[in-house]
Amino acid sequence: MTLVVLELRCYQQDTFDEQLAEIVQRAPQFFDQSPLLISLAKLDEPEKLVELEPLLKQCRAWKLQPVAFKSVPPCLLDAVRASGLACLPEATSQLASRELAPPVVKTEIREVPVARGTKVIVRPVRSGQQVYAEGADLVVLANVSKGAEVLADGSVHIYGALRGRALAGVRGAQDARIFCQKMEAELVSVAGNFLPSDAIDGAMNKHAVQVYLDGESLKIERTAQ
Repeated sequence: MTLVVLELRCYQQDTFDEQLAEIVQRAPQFFDQSPLLISLAKLDEPEKLVELEPLLKQCRAWKLQPVAFKSVPPCLLDAVRASGLACLPEATSQLASRELAPPVVKTEIREVPVARGTKVIVRPVRSGQQVYAEGADLVVLANVSKGAEVLADGSVHIYGALRGRALAGVRGAQDARIFCQKMEAELVSVAGNFLPSDAIDGAMNKHAVQVYLDGESLKIERTAQ
């Protein structure tokens, strides 16, 4: 499951709402009803965050759906439990360290290639339409119009202009990529990491490009047409 992660560093109710609005309004359909994980690992002065309900209400008002908190400091454990949301540890290694007598297990790890299918669309994807390739790559042999959305669990290949939104690796496949012959996108995303149109380098506009994940950042490179 792909989650939107909110890294909370400080919280002032009015300022937070303004900042959240600015981010969500860049790509409202991308955030609409998205599950939200709230990380408190870098929260300054957590003892001042007495009530969590105002924070959760603001997130829900912008159509985000909080499902869990992560890296909760001790002073906020009771408040998180009272919120009814899940409380996740900082890292899975912390869970392992709490086992009193962990068994010794020898594990052999082998890389097994996973074959993805391919869904091919031969007609233009019009404004308001959404095409999803579940468990497969998506190939569009025409343009993707403004206001249209194409999604794939694998990579997205567009042999035309991308003017709408393209999301690859929607179930978390970090090796997924987006290819298009003419970049004019409203939004591109790989494995939940996204760039709206105003964050895309203008030098890529109207060129053939590929979009891929490099660590936690999206990279866009021009390719030969």
